[in-house]
Amino acid sequence: MLWIALVDRTGSGLWAAVSVLYFTYVTGLSVAQVGTLAAVSGAIGIAGAPLGGRIADRLPLTRVLISLQILRALASLALLTTDNYALLLAFSAAGSFGDRAANVLTKLYATRVSGPDRVRYQAVTRTVANAGWALGGLTAAAALTIGTTTAYQWLLTGDALSFVVAALLTARCAEPPSPARTIATSKDPAPTTRPANPWRDRGYLAYVATETVLFLDDAVFKVGLPLWIAHSDQAPHGLAPLLMVLNNLMVVALQVPLARFGATTAAARSLLLPLSAAFALGGVAMALSATGGAFTATLFLTTSAVAFTVAEMLHATVSWELSVALAPGTAQGAYLGVHGLAQSVQRSIGPLAVTAAIATGPLGWTAFGATIAVTCVFQHHLVRDQLSRTALSVPPVTVSEH
Repeated sequence: MLWIALVDRTGSGLWAAVSVLYFTYVTGLSVAQVGTLAAVSGAIGIAGAPLGGRIADRLPLTRVLISLQILRALASLALLTTDNYALLLAFSAAGSFGDRAANVLTKLYATRVSGPDRVRYQAVTRTVANAGWALGGLTAAAALTIGTTTAYQWLLTGDALSFVVAALLTARCAEPPSPARTIATSKDPAPTTRPANPWRDRGYLAYVATETVLFLDDAVFKVGLPLWIAHSDQAPHGLAPLLMVLNNLMVVALQVPLARFGATTAAARSLLLPLSAAFALGGVAMALSATGGAFTATLFLTTSAVAFTVAEMLHATVSWELSVALAPGTAQGAYLGVHGLAQSVQRSIGPLAVTAAIATGPLGWTAFGATIAVTCVFQHHLVRDQLSRTALSVPPVTVSEH
């Protein structure tokens, strides 16, 4: 699975750093169209997270992952075939669906095999994945020096091929044990209660709602920074992929060391306060990047990238631990699938939020960072109340041997 993470993210790094530029310069979309495409495809892909989680509680996890990787490959290749806006929306939506479902299932796989070491396992996985992101980002930066349509198309092709390789590697992985599925004989009594339902757990749903806001750092790197730089009169356009590389190099170097500060559920909750400060700093630095010349813009954009990267790393540790700690073991797939909605919804509203910040200017970026910071503080109080409740006790889902 670590090799899969490396291959998958290397391919994604090729595309993530240039996707906005591809749709702008190759397919000729406007800023509004690019933002709308990302938002609509993200909205359609929302169903991938909960559906993938529910399926994973019932079917072999590795087989579902293989199917999703193939879907992602086909969707990426399809983008090369047209510049029709409606078709670009449809293909992007299919890729978004597969991406969101695959992310949830990969997290579920890690949770099932890592046990009590899940925070460190997550940190190592993110380190490997971001090494791939950095490698892909460096390749994308080199391709941008060519700046031709063919260069952009080869980057997208590389992204699609990475999903094919990931599917082949997944076929070699063993199926992890599932606490939600046990073997029952005809002599065992039928279960009298149903597994816990995350859609009826108001506390967990409130937690997921706050997570949607905290995941907005993803939109900053994928949409906000590239668009802000592309339409800036001062910042060099080649800075966008370099900041993406900086983001990934920082994660590779620091994710594992930072993970030890969130090794327990209580420690993870405590990280929400410094996380709040990091988000606020990132928003202010983005605002200040518009106050001077090229040097000032580069300095503050780099500062913002560093702040949002620190926020990303802290939130990754917090989110991983709390999303599992708040979910009953026998319904992990369903609960983590609902938690995956936070990232899926963010994929939809995130581009709109950052484009709104861009349109508003420096004040918009300040408000952007402040809003996420306040949400961190609110989640800090919300999770305390949730963790103080008695854990749910539910029987496992049985799978008959006859």
